[in-house]
Amino acid sequence: MRFLVTGTAGFIGFHVARRLLADGHELAGIDGMTPYYDLQLKERRHATLMQHAQFRAHRLMLEDAEALRQVFAQFAPDRVIHLAAQAGVRYSIENPRAYVESNVVGSFNLLEACRTLRPQHLMMASTSSVYGASTDFPFRETGSADHPLTLYAASKKAVEAMAHAYAHLWTIPTTMFRFFTVYGPWGRPDMALFKFVHNILSGEPIDIYNHGHMLRDFTYIDDLVEGIVRLSDVIPVAGQPVGDLDSLSPAAPCRIVNIGGGRPVDLMAFIAEIETALGQKARRNYLPFQPGDMERTDASPALLDALVGYRPQTPVSVGVREFVKWFRWYYQK
Repeated sequence: MRFLVTGTAGFIGFHVARRLLADGHELAGIDGMTPYYDLQLKERRHATLMQHAQFRAHRLMLEDAEALRQVFAQFAPDRVIHLAAQAGVRYSIENPRAYVESNVVGSFNLLEACRTLRPQHLMMASTSSVYGASTDFPFRETGSADHPLTLYAASKKAVEAMAHAYAHLWTIPTTMFRFFTVYGPWGRPDMALFKFVHNILSGEPIDIYNHGHMLRDFTYIDDLVEGIVRLSDVIPVAGQPVGDLDSLSPAAPCRIVNIGGGRPVDLMAFIAEIETALGQKARRNYLPFQPGDMERTDASPALLDALVGYRPQTPVSVGVREFVKWFRWYYQK
């Protein structure tokens, strides 16, 4: 099939694109190459994808509606996977405008392109951060997500609402993914695992917020990609839910699906796994809770399992070891 994937120089987009190419699909990749973090890492990811004859890279910002429309018109994708976004929970406190421009305006332009060209299936990335202040664990897609704690989360919640409206008005089959703390090789330098490994190897202390009292539902990148690829074949049909647990809209071919394993890990246990993988102890700098953070994330994988017979299962001991292996290879450490 012909897949159009946004954010292919990003962490998740790169892995999704690589899997789709390995499966024999044709792929158009869009990325704006923003300098939010190391551009060389993004360029290396794209260079890896460019080794495939079926991959075509397009460097543009989603805010450029005309350039985006032209790529859609020329490529005529069967399916669209929208992963490009301004990421980072804490950075959204420092630079909120970037989240409105990239996540809201960029996603609107993509929805407009889909309205005109009507792909078989539109898939869009959301985040576990939309659950915000909810304490109804585990987080279920049909539960409350009305109290986001950062503009990053709010921008993703806005995109979910916009996508639903377009699915209803223009009958665009749409699946929204809610990701849970994704990690693994080729990861983002602003994420905790990357920072911890870098600092430990450099002999620098690691910052541990809320004095380590946090739980995260970590999702290894290969598990996330497997979930996305399987869900790409499960095209929502209005009026055909898989049961009471389904988030399928009563008014549109649109559903929300968690991609998380439902096995939260204590932050201190996660750090211990990093120390084991590195063979080094961390110097620890304990700090208070940060505004916008969530103390616990905990996915219900029941809907994902019902739809595709799969749920993330890689233990952090394995995932962390694979990241450390990649980090040492990439940085020659």
